[in-house]
Amino acid sequence: MGSAAIQGPLWGKQPKDWATIQEQTGNAGYAYALNSLNLNPADKLLDVGCGSGLFSGIASATGAYVTGIDASEALIEQAWLRNTTAHFSTGEMEELPFADNTFDVVCGFNSFQYAASTGNAFAEARRVLKPGGKIVVMIWGNKEDCEAASNLAAIGSLLPPPPPGAPGPFALTENHLLEKILGEGGFKIINQKDIDTVWDYPDTDIALKGLCSSGPAARAIENSGQQKVQDVVLQSMQPYIQSNGHVVYKNKFRVVIAEK
Repeated sequence: MGSAAIQGPLWGKQPKDWATIQEQTGNAGYAYALNSLNLNPADKLLDVGCGSGLFSGIASATGAYVTGIDASEALIEQAWLRNTTAHFSTGEMEELPFADNTFDVVCGFNSFQYAASTGNAFAEARRVLKPGGKIVVMIWGNKEDCEAASNLAAIGSLLPPPPPGAPGPFALTENHLLEKILGEGGFKIINQKDIDTVWDYPDTDIALKGLCSSGPAARAIENSGQQKVQDVVLQSMQPYIQSNGHVVYKNKFRVVIAEK
């Protein structure tokens, strides 16, 4: 049993806001991954935790055969609306519904940290990868390099107490735990880079919609109420409002590429 039953409904609360606003905040990481992979039409790629399918759609434009899987039915519905050549389905990242040695590439952009067991999730990713296949994982960079950490902290203050040992959003970043888990899981790290990324929202209303469309925000709303969450998030973004009204966060994402 994995995390799909819990995470799927949370991430599907505001699917249109996620699809049209927040998912594009990962664009710098998506571009870096694609430049590193140099996909071709012979490649089969699996996008784990594909959300509303933005990266899957971009990857499928290379001609590669792309499959996206996510726990949220609502986000998968948004993915299909993108009208790409990618294929989408709902499922559990710790019990992938694919045969051994199926894919040349497995990607996960800010998704693997939501697994009930990251070790199990990476074991499944390795199982469905062909020998010599690559895994691409994007997570947060160091907390001190991410201005959006202030938003995560604001939302976190309204969440219920986590169970003992529950990881936070930066858990795989701290002490390079991601690289350690991948190594222990039989992967060979071949590339690791922190990517600069700028989240630029045109105004506070759009920023609020985007920032409140995540799974953790949905959980905070369930626990503390929508108005309370919106008030706290709006307060946390005040230092990042520019003179032109834009809300801008400068962050880093860490992209790790490893080989089976």
